[in-house]
Amino acid sequence: MTRRMISGIVIAVVLVAVAWLVLAERPIRVSTADVETNIPVRVYGLGTVEARIVAAVGFEVGAALTEPEVDSGDTVKAGQILARLHAAGQEARVVRAEAGVAAAAATLGKAEASEIRARAILAQRKSANARQQELVGRNAISTQTAEEAQRDVDVAAADLTVAQSEIEVVRSMHSDAEAVLQLETVLLDHHVLRAPFDAVVVDRHVEAGTVVRVGEPIFTLMDPATVWTLAYIDEERAGALELGQVAEVRLRSLPHQVFTGRVARIGIESDRVNEERRVWIACDQCPARVYLGEQAEIRVTVAELAEALLVPEIAIIGFDGHEGRIWVAQGGRAHQVSAVFRYRTEDARAELVSDLPEGAHVIATAVKGLSEGRRVRVSDRSAP
Repeated sequence: MTRRMISGIVIAVVLVAVAWLVLAERPIRVSTADVETNIPVRVYGLGTVEARIVAAVGFEVGAALTEPEVDSGDTVKAGQILARLHAAGQEARVVRAEAGVAAAAATLGKAEASEIRARAILAQRKSANARQQELVGRNAISTQTAEEAQRDVDVAAADLTVAQSEIEVVRSMHSDAEAVLQLETVLLDHHVLRAPFDAVVVDRHVEAGTVVRVGEPIFTLMDPATVWTLAYIDEERAGALELGQVAEVRLRSLPHQVFTGRVARIGIESDRVNEERRVWIACDQCPARVYLGEQAEIRVTVAELAEALLVPEIAIIGFDGHEGRIWVAQGGRAHQVSAVFRYRTEDARAELVSDLPEGAHVIATAVKGLSEGRRVRVSDRSAP
């Protein structure tokens, strides 16, 4: 019985050893990656529809709001009236200022007439003085009479100077009255709110009858010509982004349509928490109606590979975005080699740029039991 037990144990050990050798040397079926052509390299991001020019507009004065002229969703032209304020008080101030201008004009006319009168009196006194001086030279009149004639000339000249000064004063008063009128007219115009640019009314914030304060937003306006999409792209994939690259935008409300655009701006500051870069996509083809804040999916084409060998990232060991180790099939056996990569595609594959050993092919899938020198059998050459 002892011999039989020993023989059984030996036979079992031999069978296990043979089975292990058979299993260890049994070729593992693997698939390998093949060279592909015309491969677009895209980076993916999520974002929202925005507009570069969005303005909250309001009045520069405060008063009660009368009936607004437009409402949310309306399209307006630059200069179009959006709303009005109750302006009876300001209209009265304009009338008062106009009366002030008229009064100043009348006073100016009176001053100018006084200046003409003073000039005429001066001319008369000069003529009379000339005659008196001639007569005093002939001793026809007394010296005192001649001196009085000269004094009258001096007084008339002084009166003319005073009249001319009064004209300057009244002209200044007239200019001041005109300035007051202009100010009151401008303030009256501020009771009318006009569109600063061609726009779409995003929202109306107040209703008729509300007493609004200076600068309080009445409407939010958007320039439809500046619509773009703000995308958030992972920093790991954002290194190849450049201005002008072609992008595709798919809106949540229109999932079956793709809108094209180009990268118009790349944010110089990344999100420190989410580690994302902000990219703005200006649309070449925009939807007929846009909704600010709508979610969108963005794919930016950063490169077009004429020919490349792409390795699934799941098959790269210790991949850091630049290099790692991969399994290759060479001479019917598996070997692990170092590899360098460049572009990464949106389907989680990386472009292999380093050279492979002679006759080696990249194993494209992670296979259980794969080890250095293990026999392998290539079942096909496949890209995912």
